[in-house]
Amino acid sequence: MRLIARVVIWFVLLSVGFTLLYRFVPPPVTLTMLTDGNGITKDWTPLSRIDRNMVSAAIAAEDSKFCSHSGFDEDAIRNAMQRNAEGGRLRGGSTISQQTAKNVFLWQGEGWTRYARKGFEVWFTFLIETLWDKRRIMEVYLNVAETGIGTYGVEAGAQRYFGKSAASLTRTEAARMAAALPSPKTRSVKNPGGFTRRYGNTIAARIGVVRRDGLDACVYE
Repeated sequence: MRLIARVVIWFVLLSVGFTLLYRFVPPPVTLTMLTDGNGITKDWTPLSRIDRNMVSAAIAAEDSKFCSHSGFDEDAIRNAMQRNAEGGRLRGGSTISQQTAKNVFLWQGEGWTRYARKGFEVWFTFLIETLWDKRRIMEVYLNVAETGIGTYGVEAGAQRYFGKSAASLTRTEAARMAAALPSPKTRSVKNPGGFTRRYGNTIAARIGVVRRDGLDACVYE
């Protein structure tokens, strides 16, 4: 019991310490990057140098309640649980905060380890929502998310697909990158296929709704 207590205490101290550190310092590397056999191409970019179109596109595609929830979208979780009970595929339950926690601190993949990861994901999501602000969560998310084969962050993605900085992404370009985020290794950004193109067009239209309704306001307050 003493050993277990020590392990728990050290885990809490280290996890809080690293979360506080990453509030100010860019995460140097993630487990996903380290286990990527295609190498790592990344270029950390402050949110001030990422076009607002990309922020709005990410919210439109991944988490429309980003500014109003505390890390978890209860409606999305209930819908995911219902689909699971009906034998459907789980999708759409994770918020940008949860994805950031997973990408920075945890590992990818399915199987039995997925259930252990989900438990840790809840803890780290709580930590970043408590110790970071929404702007920092979005900044880290857009810098560590996989945007292509061996490519991480929207700056590296913008350079790869459009030959320019993420600071000047158009609405269409940002929407296409956001459309590929769930499956960046299989969805083409530069020459999107039918589904990715249609989904990108939908996201591009939703960007206007995000701006109109202030769904990205917490990032720019």
